[in-house]
Amino acid sequence: VDKNPKDIDARNVAITPLDKFGTMGLEDHDIDLAQWRLIVNGAVDKKLSLTYEQMLNMPSIERLVLLICPGVFVNQGKWKGVSVKELLKKAGAQTDVTHVTFRGPEGIYMKTHRVPIDQVLSEKAFLAYSVNGKKLPKKHGFPLRLVAEDYYGFVWVKFVYQVTADVIPI
Repeated sequence: VDKNPKDIDARNVAITPLDKFGTMGLEDHDIDLAQWRLIVNGAVDKKLSLTYEQMLNMPSIERLVLLICPGVFVNQGKWKGVSVKELLKKAGAQTDVTHVTFRGPEGIYMKTHRVPIDQVLSEKAFLAYSVNGKKLPKKHGFPLRLVAEDYYGFVWVKFVYQVTADVIPI
């Protein structure tokens, strides 16, 4: 619990049963799936507005990723979801995109985190709708949660509703 996730080789760490997963932050945000959409915008040729069903029907990726809340808990999960790289491709992301910003949930509890584009292109950052073979529980960010390998859990945005392709001058 006191190590930086980017310094750990977690390939042989046992999967944490979902009922033993620790969680922090907002746990009880309600989503109306009939109204909910994932918005993909920013430096793209075509803004996307995708339903949960459309997300589930996209090609998926599945990875073992360690979630560390420093000093509190460690969860090793088998996360399944959608490649942000593929979402950006579908939206026609511009070639000069440097970062991707994730936002969730809508409203006063919204949190944002910006990830460098190389993390997205390597699929170390993706959007999960499932963990350990189960639909992502509400307390863990249903319908979508950012999974950000090599980052502490406090940047894993829950209840993601928007993905923005950013061009940030260096």
